[in-house]
Amino acid sequence: MRWRNDEGGAGSVLALGTVAALAVAITVLLPFALLAPVKHRVKDAADAAALAAADSVVGLAPGAPCELATTVAEGNGASVLRCSVDGLIATITAGVTLLGLPITATSSAGPPAENAPP
Repeated sequence: MRWRNDEGGAGSVLALGTVAALAVAITVLLPFALLAPVKHRVKDAADAAALAAADSVVGLAPGAPCELATTVAEGNGASVLRCSVDGLIATITAGVTLLGLPITATSSAGPPAENAPP
């Protein structure tokens, strides 16, 4: 009995198609996988910078609020894009650029509101 081989390389074509589909999926999904930790890092930098600026506003830290916020944000790998102080509340927008995409986060800090729960 002779085996007949009529496949004509269909397995190779299937394997090549699978590898190509996997390469496209990785290329499309990899940037999104990189964005998540960077977004968290930028949010953390904005939070820390806002807290530092608020400390400066109330006199707990020396220096100008926005200068201190910039120093703290840069120490956390981000840049301050916007800094504003309204009374005792400091609001900071920090950001970075990854793969040509701007990633930003805004955070505010200040003393607790008078009606805040303990």
